[in-house]
Amino acid sequence: MHRVGSAGNTSNSVRPRKEKRLTYVLNDADDTKHCAGVNCLSLLKSSVTEGCDYLFSGSRDGTLKRWSLGEDAATCSATFESHVDWVNDCILAGENTLVSCSSDTTLKTWDCLSDGAWTRTFRQHSDYVTCLASAEKNSNIVASGGLGGEVFVWDIEAALAPLSKSSDATEDECSNGVNGSGHPLPVTSLRTISSSNNISVHPSQPHGYVPISAKGHKESVYALAMNDSGTILVSGGTEKVVRVWDPRTGSKTMKLRGHTDNIRALLLDSTGRFCLSGSSDSMIRLWDLGQQRCVHSYAVHTDSVWALASTPTFSHVYSGGRDLSLYLTDLATRESLLLCTKEHPILQLALHDDNIWVATTDSSVHRWPADGRNPQKVFQRGGSFLAGNLSFSRARVSLEGSTPVPVYKEPTFTIAGTPAIVQHEILNNRRHVLTKDTAGSVKLWEITRGIVVEDYGKVSFEEKKEKLFEMVSIPAWFTVDTRLGCLSIHLDTPQCFSAEMYSADLNITGKPEDDKVNLARETLKGLLAHWLIRRKQRSGSQASANGDVPSGKDTATRSHTHSRIDMDGNADNDSIVYPPFEFSTVSPPSIITEGSQGGPWRKKITELDGTEDEKDFPWWCLECVLNNRLPPRENTNFYLHPCEGSTVQILTQGKLSAPRILRIHKVINYVIEKMVLDKPLESGTSEGTFAPGGQLQHPVVGDASFRSGLKPWQKIRPAIEILCNNQVLSPDMSLATVRAYIWKKSEDLVLNYRMGQGR
Repeated sequence: MHRVGSAGNTSNSVRPRKEKRLTYVLNDADDTKHCAGVNCLSLLKSSVTEGCDYLFSGSRDGTLKRWSLGEDAATCSATFESHVDWVNDCILAGENTLVSCSSDTTLKTWDCLSDGAWTRTFRQHSDYVTCLASAEKNSNIVASGGLGGEVFVWDIEAALAPLSKSSDATEDECSNGVNGSGHPLPVTSLRTISSSNNISVHPSQPHGYVPISAKGHKESVYALAMNDSGTILVSGGTEKVVRVWDPRTGSKTMKLRGHTDNIRALLLDSTGRFCLSGSSDSMIRLWDLGQQRCVHSYAVHTDSVWALASTPTFSHVYSGGRDLSLYLTDLATRESLLLCTKEHPILQLALHDDNIWVATTDSSVHRWPADGRNPQKVFQRGGSFLAGNLSFSRARVSLEGSTPVPVYKEPTFTIAGTPAIVQHEILNNRRHVLTKDTAGSVKLWEITRGIVVEDYGKVSFEEKKEKLFEMVSIPAWFTVDTRLGCLSIHLDTPQCFSAEMYSADLNITGKPEDDKVNLARETLKGLLAHWLIRRKQRSGSQASANGDVPSGKDTATRSHTHSRIDMDGNADNDSIVYPPFEFSTVSPPSIITEGSQGGPWRKKITELDGTEDEKDFPWWCLECVLNNRLPPRENTNFYLHPCEGSTVQILTQGKLSAPRILRIHKVINYVIEKMVLDKPLESGTSEGTFAPGGQLQHPVVGDASFRSGLKPWQKIRPAIEILCNNQVLSPDMSLATVRAYIWKKSEDLVLNYRMGQGR
């Protein structure tokens, strides 16, 4: 499965350790909206008569949002950002605590009334955490389940209790990131519970809160539910059975069989006597836990049931799922009604008085009428049908064309989201990415600035891709995915430092036109510009307080035996950010990465406060940004021979080597210099020259054709053409482009030269 910000190989394997990745996520201009499917909803009702109700939503874009609800309004009042993968579920617990779980294998707690600050991270699960459950009258009790088959029961109040001084030191060593105020927060260290429910201390984590482990699942867990008092917990997943637990001890009490496919949704009534389950077998089942059996089956849906919500009295159930439909069913009479149909599968439901909020695989959340306080009013509209007992009975009715008519055609209110990106193509210039979203809109992104440079509207993606094709070859210095509904740009060392361009091609002013610009280095400088400023401010204030002079390079020197790092001879050792690499501060990208301690973290670049260091960032990233140290770049090896039958002199017999971005006109200049002078004129300048059989005598950083005026030999220069595979090359082509599109072989490139035609 896809992991974001993987720490790489940490075992004793003989394979080279994979360096930690830095990812930046490009945010839409309107950051108050979700940009991917909404997996979960949680409602906080105001205890004050005139107070505002809040709706919390967790999305596949990795964020949670708090919506302040009005009669016909919803305002995004906070974004909670720290998870590095999908948010799969969220619930409210304790005193104003929001608990979320994610595919990044963590649980996080947040102050739900804050501006988005998270308070603690829990890393007990071994795989994606898929579901949560809480006890309404004992709101500190929360259960979590995931793909690893684990189910843990947490006392949130105890888990969030301040750590002792002795544990603080230990916990800080495994800090996973930085909170909203920029101070390291401890990851709660956890101990496992053995099968006899005796506590066994994990040797490497001697301090911290211990959750209760409910052991028994051999496969993935997708659904949890708990009664109001927190004395009964039910779980379900790919084993197709409902397991019942005592959450106070983690002990199993019973196992209920009946479903024929994965269990995806569970509900318990307030007493814990009755349980509702929804399954991928399209059935809803009502279980009597006292009798330990299924008392009713409801064939309402034609496909998987993914979401359930009940009225306060547990007399009616709202259900939705893969068939895009929302149903209301009377559990006693079996009467069922199709409330509405949607364009996307339904993932979560939240009943809000006489309305119901519906979350789907789309980025928008819709509110529909539900009459939750008096559901019988809806049945008076007519159009109901009797739910069958068998799943195929509902499917047969659908095939016969007697599909029920939905009661409601349109939602009463919509919290709009941003269409998710579903298709992308990295263009050959390796700076632009073409995207298409769920609305069919095609856009062109400049990833070194994190902005949309062209919005083409609803056009053919393939046609636009062909039109934007350029015959240039630049190394693949980044990778892209759209798992979060937006562009995530991944930088991995040393590959990310392989791409260079001339400053003239980037229209950079104030820099010699033929200077080489490393795209990854300048991008990192742009991403961390705010961090560098804050870091210098902190360093300056500390130095002033201590009477010291701050050093320009204050990171500890370390020896890297696994990767060679060289000083970049062309780098100005400063933090100047050139315009092609300036990121927006209005809709800034978010960074996802990890350092030497803890796990991955995510934060907007404008929220970095300068305290982050090697514990938070990959070492190679700091080496690049602070010390301009980059891995060595590969050159292109090639041979240069006269064309067959040509009378021009043979200049060299050996192999030549040059940077991949070297233009053909530089090769032409080299040939002319050799032919006219048999040696370079002005060899002490920054003009690079080729050394037969080896490297360039010094780096090629100049480009005579860009400069005004002519050298003495240029006034008598003969016309020279360079060919490859009998094709005359354009002087503007780079060696990399020639190799990729004309030579097309794995062996060393062969170029030929001749006097220009017509001369």
